[in-house]
Amino acid sequence: MRVIIVEGKTDKQRLEQLLDEPVHIVCTYGTLGIDKLEELIAKYSEDEVCILLDADDAGNKARRLFKQEFPNVRHLYTHRMYREVATTPLSVLARILEGAHFAVKLQDSEGL
Repeated sequence: MRVIIVEGKTDKQRLEQLLDEPVHIVCTYGTLGIDKLEELIAKYSEDEVCILLDADDAGNKARRLFKQEFPNVRHLYTHRMYREVATTPLSVLARILEGAHFAVKLQDSEGL
C-alpha cells in the first residue's frame, strides 16, 4: 500500500482532490511526538510511505523526527513560498506528486 503522511485534514482533502490511485492519507494533526511516530512506524513499516509536511518550524521538526526514527520514508516538499500544503496551489501539488510517481487527475482548475 502507498501511504502519504500529512499534518492536517485540509492537507488530506487537497491531496484527495488530486490523487488518481488508491493512496492511504494519514493525518498527524499537528504535533508529532515520539509515541505517535512509533505508532505510525509500527502500522506502516511494510508500506511505501511518503511525508508531505508544511515548510515551517513544526513541519521541519517533524521531518527531523522522521529522518531519525523512520529513515525509509520518502520526503516530499512543498515550496517555501507557500509555507503550507493547504495553501500550495493544486497545480504545484500535482507536480510534487507526479515527481514522486503518483498518478494525478487532470483538472481544469488552477492550471491543471
